[in-house]
Amino acid sequence: MDFEYTQEEQAFRQEVRDFLDKNLPPWEQRGPGFMAEWLKKVRGKCWVGFSWPKEVGGGGGNIMEQVILKEEMARRRAPALGTCFMGLAWVGPGIIKYGTEEQKQRFIPEILDSKYQWCTGYSEPNVGSDLASLQCKAVRDGDSYVINGTKIWTSLAPFADWISMLVRTDNSSESKHEGITSLLVKLDSPGIDIQPIENMAGASIFAQIFFDNVRVPVENRLGEEGKGWEVTISSLANERSSIGEVTAMYEKLENLKELIKKARKNGKPARKDVGVRRRIAEFESRIEAMRLNGLRYLTKQIKGEPLSSETSVNKLHRALLEIDMTDFAVDILGQAGLQLSGQEEAVDHGRWATAALSWPDVVIGGGTPNIQKNIVAERILGLPKD
Repeated sequence: MDFEYTQEEQAFRQEVRDFLDKNLPPWEQRGPGFMAEWLKKVRGKCWVGFSWPKEVGGGGGNIMEQVILKEEMARRRAPALGTCFMGLAWVGPGIIKYGTEEQKQRFIPEILDSKYQWCTGYSEPNVGSDLASLQCKAVRDGDSYVINGTKIWTSLAPFADWISMLVRTDNSSESKHEGITSLLVKLDSPGIDIQPIENMAGASIFAQIFFDNVRVPVENRLGEEGKGWEVTISSLANERSSIGEVTAMYEKLENLKELIKKARKNGKPARKDVGVRRRIAEFESRIEAMRLNGLRYLTKQIKGEPLSSETSVNKLHRALLEIDMTDFAVDILGQAGLQLSGQEEAVDHGRWATAALSWPDVVIGGGTPNIQKNIVAERILGLPKD
């Protein structure tokens, strides 16, 4: 593998660094209006939706430039490049590829401008990660679809304005992947009931959504009727190299290192404890393994080769790291590690206790560890089905 960058890529890296030097003040200097100004500046650079085509308002950047941009932003702990997270990750790419011109003009600018949040409606009760077994139905009635059913574990639904969801419009096919349609639905439509699901830390990132005779204009269908599975798989394939996940884990590791500098173990500074240092080295090695795996995936993308089951390896790595690193931090802090934000002995505003109670938000999303293990076993190693 060639780890060298071209002159053009090195020049782009320097451009990003110069921008950050000029526009990213230290944490303590970021006032109430900082985020709005930041979003305006990165939007002006076309760094929001950086890899999207220029004709829809994106940056037209290539894969390597996108990696460089994310690396430099992560090193400086810069804010997000846009705050419409699901819109940028999945919904926008789906609209760009399968949407009508009217849909592109209506939705893409608002995603890039961070106007509101999107969520994605895939999972259902009693279905789990087997998305193609969905039962939420939509029946065509003139110029509308009428939706009845429910979605669950819908990330960001309590705060979202729109949902990109899968519904079953045809039960006649022998294949469960056929007869599924993708719809774009406004969440304040009559007949929608959003019930937040509170996690152990008291936050509500997920929700269950009930649809009772919800009418959606046919013009809000994304792609062809009955071809929603194709639309969704294409959207989920966006950012398959897992570079973003690696970046998040390195940031968490840096936060953990800062914690170790402040903590004590057996009456001595924790950073001098051999066992503590060994665990930090273990975490760093595991994250580096994720990074190298990500580079393998990235190489295939650059060559135009499709990615499939191999990306489950890094998803599994990340899930286990989230749990192990958080548990380690809580253990190091002792009693203080159990304190949430606002409590007297809380460390880092209760970040680690909150993470220990909230890790299912990250670990379950995108498929549980058991699902990832089955994918690795069956599709990569060729073992019998579980």
